[in-house]
Parts: sequence; C-alpha cells; structure tokens
Amino acid sequence: MPTAHSPTPATEAQPRGIPAQEPRLALVTGASGYVGTRLVPALLKAGYAVRVLARDASRVFARGWADDVEIVEGDVGVDADLARACEGVEVAYYLIHSMDGEGDFVERDREMAIAFSTAAREAGVGRIVYLSGLHPDGPLSDHLASRVEVGEVLMASGVPTAVLQAAMVVGSGSASFEMLRHLTHRLPVMITPAWLEHRIQPIAIADVLHALVVAAALPPEVNRAFDIAGPDVLSYREMIQKFAELSGMRQRVIVPVPLLTPYLASHWIGLVTPVPTGLAKPLVGSLLHEVVATEDDLAAYGGRTRAAYLTFEESARAALAHPAGSERDLPEPGDCDPAQLTAADPSWAGPRGWW
Repeated sequence: MPTAHSPTPATEAQPRGIPAQEPRLALVTGASGYVGTRLVPALLKAGYAVRVLARDASRVFARGWADDVEIVEGDVGVDADLARACEGVEVAYYLIHSMDGEGDFVERDREMAIAFSTAAREAGVGRIVYLSGLHPDGPLSDHLASRVEVGEVLMASGVPTAVLQAAMVVGSGSASFEMLRHLTHRLPVMITPAWLEHRIQPIAIADVLHALVVAAALPPEVNRAFDIAGPDVLSYREMIQKFAELSGMRQRVIVPVPLLTPYLASHWIGLVTPVPTGLAKPLVGSLLHEVVATEDDLAAYGGRTRAAYLTFEESARAALAHPAGSERDLPEPGDCDPAQLTAADPSWAGPRGWW
C-alpha cells in the first residue's frame, strides 16, 4: 500500500488575486540510492514537488527531506504500483539498475524499463530522465551494454526521454569513488590490470545533479542521449596518484600486469577494500573501455559548459572534506555539499570503511 506524505515545497508569495501556480511534480525512483537521495533535495530547491517510489518506505522515512515529499511504497515490477507512482507526474527520473549482477540482470533491467516506460506513457508523463553510463562505440561489458539498452528502451517509449551518460562520479558515497579511495589508502604498492591506463572523463556529483535538474525542463521534442563529463581526461592510475597527493600520502607504486581479468580484479577489490564484490564487478567492467565524452550539447539547453564543471581535483577535494565525527553526526543529503559523506551513504563509504 502506498504511504503518502503531502509535499510541502517552499513557494514565494503570490500577488493578491492571482492564484499560486502548482509546482511541477517530479517522480524519483531509486531515491534511497547514492544519486537519488541527493537529487531529491536538489529538485525541492529548484521548486519541484517531489514524489518518490520506494520498495521499502522505511528506507526513505529516515531522510531529512522525507516530510517534504510524497512517498509511494511499491515495486517497479508491479504495474499497479507504477500507475500510482506516475499519476499526475510531469517528469520521472529512472535511477534503477541491477548492480549486483546476480541472475539474468540484463533481462530483468530490460523488463523493468519496459514496464516503467509503459506506465509513464499511459499516465501522460511529460518526460523521463535516465542516468546511464558514458561509453564508446563497439562491444561493451555486460553491465554497460545493459545500461545502454535501458536508455534505448526508454527513448523508444513514446515519452520524451533524456539519457544522461556519465563515467566515474566523484563524491563520497559514490561506489566508483570509494573504490578509488580505498585502493589508494590500503595499497601503497599494487598490482593492477593493464587497462587501468585507459582514459576516463570523471564528473563531480554536484555537476551530475545540475545536469539532472536541467534535463527536467528540456523541450518536448528532445528525445536523445547526452554525454555529461567534467573537463579532465585521466587514467585510473593518474586519479589514484592525484588522490594520494590530495590525501597527503606518498605516490603509490603501481605495477600493471596483463593477466588480471575483470572477474579476478573484482574479487581482488572485494578482498582488499570494503566495496562489495557485487558493486565492484560492474565498476571494474566499465574500466575495460575508454570513456570520454564526444559532445557537450546539454549546454545549449541551459546546462553549464564543460569548462564550467568542476575539475577532478576540485571535486575530489570537496569529497575529502567530509564532516568529522561518528556516523550519527553525519549530515542529511541536502544539508551539506553533495560531494561530502552523508547519513544516507553505506557503512563502507568514506573513512568509516576502515574505522
């Protein structure tokens, strides 16, 4: 059964005699995830009314923004739940994917995307926004290929869709950033796959949120993918060394070897870092590819130009500026820089991962 909290976004006083305009209603799926829990306060700040769809409502009740949104408890795999969630929505954020890689996740992700896009079309949703992975042309890892397919399903739905394609997201709590953090801290000397020399174009979480909010207001004729990326193109090795420098550590000794497969590398990361192996597997798989943006078209629709996005050093510095103290003292998402560690992030994120 859905559980509702009446949305109470702040609105400016209207001139006497002119009725207040209802804020646009945005639906956020995956609101308990890393990006979703930060997107909700960003949308509220931008003046949207927000509804979240959560399989387990208790996971979002604890958030500081819970009283400011409508919470619908339900499952993306249940048509009736999707119909309730999409009713009256103008923009729907699809932030769901299978990161554990168990079972036939490709088929599962495809079916969820079809169900969601069908419900959005039948409810008259004005736009879908999906956060996908930046990728090259040609063969892809299973997880990255699945993300691309989900974007294609949504764009073919009949609902105008913006697919934002990002590589590594830099911010405390981001699984890809935490993998970088823990590898750098724990291994002054590391044997790594040769493909850690591949080029990556990371993006700060603050810039991801900016792009997601901009995408909500795209003209209805826009139905396409956009690359979103920061200004720096770096190898994973270079990011490790820069992170070590920013953390006050000596440069790491990195020895590349050609035989460390993605399967072995993901299990190795699961052993030497607190990042769960199920998360490490798709992250490692994405490193098989060079992921560099080929366009900056979102800037033409009100987004920032790439040159105005945070550099890797700027975004990593922001991520390292986490609040001191115990887990109980961490701020809620929306009460601090989105790059900082929050009470919503997993127990293995940030310095807590080795306390």
